[in-house]
Amino acid sequence: MPLLRLRVRAAADVLDRPVRWVAVSELEDPTPFLEGDELVLTTGMRLGPGDAAPYVARLVARGVAGLGFGVGLGHEDVPPAFVEAAERASLPLVEVPRETPFIAIGKAVSELLAAERYEELSDAFTAQGRLTRAALREAGTAAVVERLALEIHGWAALFDDVGMVLAAAGRGADQGAAMAGREIGRLRAPGAPASLAVSGPSWHVVVQPLGDQPRVRGFLAVGAERPFSPVGHTVVNTAGSLLTLALEQGRARLTVQRRVRTAALRLLLAGDAASAAEILEAAGPHGATGSRASVADELPAGPVVVLACEPRDAEALQDALPAFAAPWGPLVVALAAEDDAERVIGLAAGHGRVGVGGPAGPGELAAGLDQARRALASAAPVMRFADLAGQGLLSLVDPGLLEGFASSLLAPLREYGSRADLVESLRAYLACNGHWDAAAQRLGVHRHTLRYRMRRVGDLLGRDLDDPASRAELWIALSAPERATVKGQSGTGRLSL
Repeated sequence: MPLLRLRVRAAADVLDRPVRWVAVSELEDPTPFLEGDELVLTTGMRLGPGDAAPYVARLVARGVAGLGFGVGLGHEDVPPAFVEAAERASLPLVEVPRETPFIAIGKAVSELLAAERYEELSDAFTAQGRLTRAALREAGTAAVVERLALEIHGWAALFDDVGMVLAAAGRGADQGAAMAGREIGRLRAPGAPASLAVSGPSWHVVVQPLGDQPRVRGFLAVGAERPFSPVGHTVVNTAGSLLTLALEQGRARLTVQRRVRTAALRLLLAGDAASAAEILEAAGPHGATGSRASVADELPAGPVVVLACEPRDAEALQDALPAFAAPWGPLVVALAAEDDAERVIGLAAGHGRVGVGGPAGPGELAAGLDQARRALASAAPVMRFADLAGQGLLSLVDPGLLEGFASSLLAPLREYGSRADLVESLRAYLACNGHWDAAAQRLGVHRHTLRYRMRRVGDLLGRDLDDPASRAELWIALSAPERATVKGQSGTGRLSL
């Protein structure tokens, strides 16, 4: 910059070093107050020729960008010892004339840094615009991944929440995605970091989750030959936000589809399979990315096995099942083809407790669900209705009379205005043969809490729970089919979409 009238005195061949700030110091050792990449300015009033070599060595060790030596105050010229030491150490040294104030150099550097930062932000905004336009294209997520790979001059890959590649683009994307896929397991583990950065001699990879814990929607991995600059990270974060939004929108569509599936299940239980298939077909492809076939294709053509599932994560279970599945209150109900039932049961058991009904034809699904729900009460983690003791006796009782008996006997518990579910607590207590610890563990409560609930049950029903006859009657009542739930969970019998 001609106005500053600076003159290079040493290491003219390495002037391409970045300067991140200007530091003025007359200390013999200013390095404790430096961070690196500074242009250090001094008049050398405390320095003599014998100080040159150690002074320059300290600056080089600290990583400063260069040394500006002001003349006309402490020294009329830059001492030759400093020029020689700087040349040997490859530290750029510039002579600052008396007429050029140090503050002018500081202002010049500050303005250059501001201009550089503005240019970086402009580049980032421009890249964000290109990514946004890509997101609006028909290709959607694939277009964003492709555009991102171009912006970072590397590769990019989008994974779903279990680590399967949804889209990849850029040179080396296949190898990069394979490597990133191995790292995704670390991000899915409990207490995982917010993101991962992996580097090698000629490559740099960043992997970050899309969405918030505990429900991560997917993962984005990017790689390039050079480390990512702040602008590069900004571009990657923008792409991550756009991809997260796209995945969330896919999940929103999936939520609506699942509500339709619940309505279809009501129709199936009512025996109207044609109407159920019609609304399922209108719901379109299943899956957050629309990758699975029409949900109508998931309905088995022949006899089915009804599963009542109590999963730890309902969404994960429904994603994993290769069969028709729908939310049903706190449960997930699945309809598996008879010849594929064991495989579906095994998959469902990996996500929580499962009750399995007997094979049911098109007009017997309501009974199949009744059986599956009763089996679920004793599942650990799987129980089949056929394996439940005492069901042969219940089959001899008129269903209407049994339902009326159960409704009358258990009415005080259902009407009790406490948050505690006394019916389910009683069911667990009886299923565990009165063993407090086992029943409390099944309910996820302390045994003292369960004891309190059972005292309340005894008071409300006016029965002694230690009496075998009372226990038998209560178990029969709890095993009665709850046919009201088949008509619709809202109790109105109307179809709600």
